[in-house]
Amino acid sequence: MTIDEFEAAIINGPRVDCPVTNRFTPGLYIREIFMPAGAFVTSMEHKTEHPFVISKGKVMVTSENEGQVIYEAPHTGVTTPGTRRALYIIEDTVWTTFHVTDETDVEKIGLEILAPHNNILIEPDHPSLNVWNGGKQPTNLIKE
Repeated sequence: MTIDEFEAAIINGPRVDCPVTNRFTPGLYIREIFMPAGAFVTSMEHKTEHPFVISKGKVMVTSENEGQVIYEAPHTGVTTPGTRRALYIIEDTVWTTFHVTDETDVEKIGLEILAPHNNILIEPDHPSLNVWNGGKQPTNLIKE
């Protein structure tokens, strides 16, 4: 199953609350997301290389770069450009990403670090697509 097929299969599933916390230091944007156990998640495609830390939880990750792996806290990794992931959250998980930027507008940061992706299996105006915000994402489909 491709990530697009996975995304199409979960898009109309039950919605879950995945709060996002945004932090800024000079030259760095830090994005922390909490994902509850049992959630199915897909990410957007990343344009930049950046580190990530899983500080809590356990998650099954599938991507073209990584294959299928299980990450368990504590875990530190590096996301490479072109990465897009499908996740199954095994245990409540806290996943934090770190992005080099002087920008402090979260919407503009999203444009800097995320590549547009069109999943032809889903209507382009579906309300759960292209979610990128600075607060809560009330959906089973998380766009990091």
